[in-house]
Amino acid sequence: MNLLEMFFKGGIVMYPILICSIVMVYVAIERYLTLRKARIDVGQFLMKVRSIFQKGDVSAVLAFCAQKDAPIANIIRRGVMKHDLGEQKVRGAAEDAGREEVYHLEKRLSWLASIAGIAPMLGFLGTVTGMVSAFQQIEVLGGSVNAAILAGGIWEALITTVFGLAVGIPAYALHNYFVTSVARFVHEMELTAAELFDLLDRRGPTTMSVRKGESGVEQRTPELVLEDDEYFRKKS
Repeated sequence: MNLLEMFFKGGIVMYPILICSIVMVYVAIERYLTLRKARIDVGQFLMKVRSIFQKGDVSAVLAFCAQKDAPIANIIRRGVMKHDLGEQKVRGAAEDAGREEVYHLEKRLSWLASIAGIAPMLGFLGTVTGMVSAFQQIEVLGGSVNAAILAGGIWEALITTVFGLAVGIPAYALHNYFVTSVARFVHEMELTAAELFDLLDRRGPTTMSVRKGESGVEQRTPELVLEDDEYFRKKS
């Protein structure tokens, strides 16, 4: 007997279990691609950001972060955009960005947790209803039933439990895997935010650099003036 025949033997409860398995596969693939896209070399990225900060060019920092579609880059970009509004504004912007990124990273993970609990329960439900049907058949036959008929009814009822566990166990494992991955991202984001605050604390006052545009009109853009370069050499 192949899987398709076993599926139809399990009865109507097999269809919700099938839906759970499809949703599980979709969420697993979608979350894997999302987390892989968000993964970058944190050490190299922060080293590059520090080197740009060393030159004091805010626009270059924003442009570099905009090139990376990653949570860490978005946190630094949102914080640097508020660099001239004070420490509280920077912290607020970085924390808001961090909360948004965590929400996007954890999106749909609750579906896997629900499937991990629902799929086995559906399997047990199918088994119970199958056993009820088997015993009703025995009652109709007046108790004159051989062991083969009884065993056939029981194993058909147990099919839903097998399929339910076959979906629930991988869903539980995938949920734990993605939760652990998100926790690692959260840790990296916390370190990145601390690095951003540290960098901005060590800058001097904001100055205006004067550049002449193509039309010959002077343009003023803000630059960060860092207090010392030894900090960056130690960090690198």
